[in-house]
Amino acid sequence: MQKIFLTCCVASGAALLPGSAALAQTKPAAPSEVVLKAKPEPKSAAAKSTETGAPVTSVTVAGERPTNRIDRQVYDVKSDVGSSNGTAADALNNVPSVAVDPDGTVTLRGSTNVQILVDGKPSAMMQGDNRGATLNALAADDIESVEVINNPGAQFGNEGGGGPILNLVMRRNRKPGGFATVNANGGTAGRYNSAVSGSYNEGPWGYQGGINVRHDGRNSTGETVRDRFNPATGATEHSTQASVAKGLNNMAGLNGLVSYNLGAQDTLTASASYNARGNDQTSTDRYVSYAGAATIGDYVRSTLRDGEGKNYSWGARWDRKGALPGETLKTDLRVSASDNRSDSAYANVVAVRRFNAGDSRSRQSSEFSNRIVDFTGDYERPLAGGTAKLGYKLASTRNSFDTLYAGINLATLAETADPARSNRFNLEERTVALYGSYQMRLNERWGALAGLRAEYTDMDIEQVTSGTEARNSYVNAIPSFFATYKASDTANLRFSYAHRIRRPLANDLNPYVVYRDELNVSSGNPMLKPTKTDSFELGYETRFGALETNLRGYFRSDTDAIVDRRYFIGDNVLLTTRENGGSGHAGGLEFTVNGKLTPSLTLNTSGNLARSEQTARDLTGAEITRSATSLSGRARLNYQVDSATQLQAALQMQGKTLTGQGYREPNRTLNLSLRRALTPQLNLVLNVTDVFSSNRMASVIDTATLKENTIRRFDGRVAYIGLSYRIGGASSAAEARPEQRPGPGQGPGQGPGGPPRGEGAGPVF
Repeated sequence: MQKIFLTCCVASGAALLPGSAALAQTKPAAPSEVVLKAKPEPKSAAAKSTETGAPVTSVTVAGERPTNRIDRQVYDVKSDVGSSNGTAADALNNVPSVAVDPDGTVTLRGSTNVQILVDGKPSAMMQGDNRGATLNALAADDIESVEVINNPGAQFGNEGGGGPILNLVMRRNRKPGGFATVNANGGTAGRYNSAVSGSYNEGPWGYQGGINVRHDGRNSTGETVRDRFNPATGATEHSTQASVAKGLNNMAGLNGLVSYNLGAQDTLTASASYNARGNDQTSTDRYVSYAGAATIGDYVRSTLRDGEGKNYSWGARWDRKGALPGETLKTDLRVSASDNRSDSAYANVVAVRRFNAGDSRSRQSSEFSNRIVDFTGDYERPLAGGTAKLGYKLASTRNSFDTLYAGINLATLAETADPARSNRFNLEERTVALYGSYQMRLNERWGALAGLRAEYTDMDIEQVTSGTEARNSYVNAIPSFFATYKASDTANLRFSYAHRIRRPLANDLNPYVVYRDELNVSSGNPMLKPTKTDSFELGYETRFGALETNLRGYFRSDTDAIVDRRYFIGDNVLLTTRENGGSGHAGGLEFTVNGKLTPSLTLNTSGNLARSEQTARDLTGAEITRSATSLSGRARLNYQVDSATQLQAALQMQGKTLTGQGYREPNRTLNLSLRRALTPQLNLVLNVTDVFSSNRMASVIDTATLKENTIRRFDGRVAYIGLSYRIGGASSAAEARPEQRPGPGQGPGQGPGGPPRGEGAGPVF
């Protein structure tokens, strides 16, 4: 067991170890070894004084850092061997019960209603359609840890969804002196990526920055088989679609941070980042329609897409330590934006013309932008033996969509705009929120945290094309409660409850019909109301020998749930829209087991056995109730071959997921990684993802009037090999040895200068 040592003055309201938010795998808080340098005192009394606020003399603490906080679990993704050449999507796929598909869609415990925050704050690059592209472009090496907040407390808002939160805590190095890493990797089919990051801290100043480039992507093939029962004719219409899409794109990003300790109490921090990515792709789709045995439609559409996306953000933060132990004031301004452009040229070759076959040549141009201004303040202080926290939030979000579809005359090449497929749409949303919470230790075994958040939301909706405007506003009260019980020195019980809302996103509200292809269109619904969610969780954490275990039971109930609804608006033209689809609930058991099986073999595994039920409407408008039981899991084995070589195997299995009028079938992949320390500073890293080329997305729609099966397959096995070179700091050879690297319950501290990396640091129960 690795020990950590520090001398500190302990008081109420402050975590015993300030950097505990960015630590290793989740585990129960282990009892600390307390070595008293001044006035001797029993360990239990010292622990009690930490929680009640009674000041104590300076002590030296040697022990493991607790990672589970009363309202979240924290996972160290740096322990993944492939972090030096992987993406944020790869890192999230190693977090228990989290899955990211090749399109960047994120699920947690089978739910897609997931918020992703960056350092505790919303970001434009993690909103809407930007999220998937960003996760597949952001370097995993930039992430310090991932916080999983299944039941968010009062301090968290409802931007981008009111469900569970994945908070990406970005790397911050505050150790004195200089430090840098250089990664360079090459992959199959011409893929490559490279990154340089570094930091320098001296006196009150701290500097950190990085730059990365990536050429990557996933080619795909797809097959769709559709059988539609036509009530008007009583006949079943059969159609197929086969597609091939290719396109590896360039991505680049840079970020920087400057911090300054303005005396002993105040820290100023400024940060900025910029990311750009390509969005080019070529694809072909063949559509065939049948009437009985006769072919009534057969044509091939070729698409050439040219596009780009840009994200940028900047922020300023002031942290002040008050006169009372644990008293802090944090003021944070974040501004982020995303701009996306896409131009698609279509060419159709018709073998058998059906009347709804598209023009021989056409073009679609789309632009989407998103702006978020987020200003927050948080004040924390000891109060009556516990910790009180108050805060506010002022936020403004603007979304803008502009889509133009035009047919092209083959003779003159003149373009004619199609008003049925062109639209402009704007959405402005303003949020004002106040929250308060109180956390205290009731006695030596019980701890509790209760909070209440009030949010006022005001929206302006403008459909420019049709000249219609709408406005909506509402107020929501959002309570939360957490409790812990220390069953023994190595076992904790945890309970949590949170009421949340999920606001509809901009795409969900836009009523205009957006063309996807001749058989599929989509639109939003401006009448959507927020989904209301009540979520409960009960967990038990303990240790069996060298293995740390967690078992969590959970239940989630949704009302006014926002779900997909599909129906036909023309001859085999399927419209996908959104509606408040009644209710739904889900529950299950989640477990994690982590630890050393042998001195050389480390196991990290998790599983989720879930039961979900969802009410939605079929194509006729009749309500149907669907249910599914699924088992998902992760298993990661790290084997220390010798002092310089580490081998990792990671198996990921995603269970059946409900999707409103159907479901997504299970999926599984196996990834292998090898890290070899060539010198104390230089590592060789090899990654092979999807070893058996088994990664696919299979979805099913099963209603009385529509049966549809879709399968998408991706590149499959992709290999990367590269070098990682470290300048300054601890030797990478030591990092390569898991017995010397922070393991479960251990990790680097905050170090001198600057605020803690995680948001909402407080007592760890």
